[in-house]
Amino acid sequence: MDVNAAPDPGEARDLPEFISALVRLRLWAGGPSYRTLAKRVGPLMRPPQVLPHTTIGDVFQDRRRWLDIDLVTGVVRALGLSEADVARWRAACVRVHAEAKSGPAAGVLRQLPAGVATFTGRERELAGLTAAVDAARRTGTTVVISAIEGMGGVGKTQLALHAVGRLADEGRFRDAQLYVNLHSFDPERPPADPAQVLDGLLRALQVPARQIPAGLDERAAMFRDRLHGRDAVLILDDAAGAEQIRDLIPASPSCAVVVTSRRSLAELDGARLFALDVFSREEALELLVKVVGRERIAAEPEAADEILAAVGGLPLAVALIAARLRARPAWGLAEAAGVLRARGLDAIRAGDRSLRSVLDLSFHGLSDGARAALGAIGVHPGADYTAPAIAAVTGGGVAQAEEALEELVLASLARERVSDRFEVHDLVRAYASEVVADGASFDRAGALARLSRWFLLAARSAASAMDTPALPDLADPDPGDLAPPVFDSYDAAMAWFDAERENLVAVHRAAASADLYEVVWQLPIATGQYRKVRFRMAEHLEANQLALDAARSRGDKSVLGWHLLLAAGPLQYLDRREESGACIDEALAIYRDLRDARCEGWALLEKGVLDNLRGRHHEAISALERSLVLNESFGDRRRVMICGVNLGVAHAHLGDPKAALRFFEPALAEARANDERRAVCILLGDIGEMRLALGEIELARSSYSEQAERTAALGNRYDHAVALVGLGDTLKAEGRFDEARELWKQAYEESVEIGSLRVDAIRQRIQALGDPLSS
Repeated sequence: MDVNAAPDPGEARDLPEFISALVRLRLWAGGPSYRTLAKRVGPLMRPPQVLPHTTIGDVFQDRRRWLDIDLVTGVVRALGLSEADVARWRAACVRVHAEAKSGPAAGVLRQLPAGVATFTGRERELAGLTAAVDAARRTGTTVVISAIEGMGGVGKTQLALHAVGRLADEGRFRDAQLYVNLHSFDPERPPADPAQVLDGLLRALQVPARQIPAGLDERAAMFRDRLHGRDAVLILDDAAGAEQIRDLIPASPSCAVVVTSRRSLAELDGARLFALDVFSREEALELLVKVVGRERIAAEPEAADEILAAVGGLPLAVALIAARLRARPAWGLAEAAGVLRARGLDAIRAGDRSLRSVLDLSFHGLSDGARAALGAIGVHPGADYTAPAIAAVTGGGVAQAEEALEELVLASLARERVSDRFEVHDLVRAYASEVVADGASFDRAGALARLSRWFLLAARSAASAMDTPALPDLADPDPGDLAPPVFDSYDAAMAWFDAERENLVAVHRAAASADLYEVVWQLPIATGQYRKVRFRMAEHLEANQLALDAARSRGDKSVLGWHLLLAAGPLQYLDRREESGACIDEALAIYRDLRDARCEGWALLEKGVLDNLRGRHHEAISALERSLVLNESFGDRRRVMICGVNLGVAHAHLGDPKAALRFFEPALAEARANDERRAVCILLGDIGEMRLALGEIELARSSYSEQAERTAALGNRYDHAVALVGLGDTLKAEGRFDEARELWKQAYEESVEIGSLRVDAIRQRIQALGDPLSS
């Protein structure tokens, strides 16, 4: 067979095959546009006439039941064939029409709707579908080729049609290509009854109406019998679930079935599941280009990016915005992006199609519990959701929330990428926020207050498991009917903080916007120790700033002073010492004005720490000694210990390591006794440094080794890097330069990853040994 030759119309067995050959002939002739063909064909007609391009386009649509033979003759002639070939095409057209009048060829049935010309991407899924067909044919097993699941608008139907159409073009499904829309999410009609579906399928398979049984089971048996051994495919589109389609599945290994549904079809025996996700950015851009045109996209790339970000890769949303742009050639992409910003979901429409109506259908099919969970998601400002957090909003139990979230997953409105943590598409969340949570019966403000308070209680519980020190007079809030989690270990608390970190930031911001004062000022305290361990200093400062703003607006001086001092430490870590000093000075003035000697002792302690950093070690000793007296008078052993640590630091900087050890070692004993894990880590490093300064290398190495072990266990990367540097220093002191360099490189990489200011000092150590480490 010559692949470069024009198709042979004599091979067409029926009208659809003739039209398919006509499509291939147009491609063989160079693929002239319908407008071009219309201009060529019009003068060839008898009489000559002006033809609209749509008339020409209709000739190539395989859904046609008849063709104008003279028009086909003109099209073939316009495609450049000889008169002899034109005559052959005309004769073939007459023949397939004559055969069509007496009914289709036995067993040949093509019901597939036309796919979209702009079908985009999905190569992985298409490959999977093809592999499933091939595997079934090799093994001879009865199989549901694919159950395509996904949220409304994700492109399930188009994938099914495109995949089956491509397979049919490759020669599969020669006997029958059946299609049924089950209308499970159609507002105009109820879901299709399986018995009625079978009646229609049997009629399509040429079973006389009087022979079709009345009962569902008998119809299903006859359907299986009529398809047995036939090379056929059945698309069951928009299924309500497995129960609706079980009786519609053929039994013959020669048949394939493709099902699409918004609900999970995991219970469908033998099904290979394809959970269809949204487009990647590249696929979404490709679709936009196909519909709108490359030149318009290239002219406004930033606006195109904003549009793609707004629709989040949902194929229907991309297609609807693209259709609006195509219909309005003068409409700029920047204008479309502005409309999206201003109108949200209501802007994602074209003609009588809209994304909101698609989401409405999914929402109305949910139970009351799942609707309530979706409402909670509309209030939750975070990126993912857990059953306990949703239960805090809805007021139900955690088990009920788990069931509701699972229903949302089964309805393709949520997904579970990580066990017990759920996500929704941004547009679903916008729908939940605008439509569900704004309902008259939904108390949005109360829901946010409950959620924020639950996060505060949970964070305080986790902080307690981490031995986070409490501030003076910080009473435990009343949990009411909320049930925050309880953590039985440091590691469990850290894992919860790690998992909820982004949510904690989002909830805190939302609480600040809603003026939920208790949460705004207490949440940064509960998360402070965690953020120090993970070196999340920018997050720590943002949280403190929100609390400071709230305290200033209320004139709450005690809380204002606390957060000024809580901000001082992170500012020092980030080398913003002037700002840190201003915070400490303001806090000192507040506490002296309030005659709060206990908090004044805390402020003097922070001043001593900062003076050490500034190199003002004598001033540091003065401030720390005053702080020590005040803290001892209140029996605050923890701050007494910290004063000792920093007095040791001051003496170390003044060149007296023995005096420094006289402060460090009692402080270490106090920290160990009170299980102050981070303080133990810091002191081990300080003691190691002093032992090294005194030439006591083995004692120094012992301290640094314990520090490295403890900080690794705590996930404290900042102090772990300190320990690695110290161990390297002990090796260098023994002349083991290569080993020292390797430890410093590890410390350097860790410090770079967390944004530590120690990076330059570590780099200088490495380069001093002749390693050309890039700066």
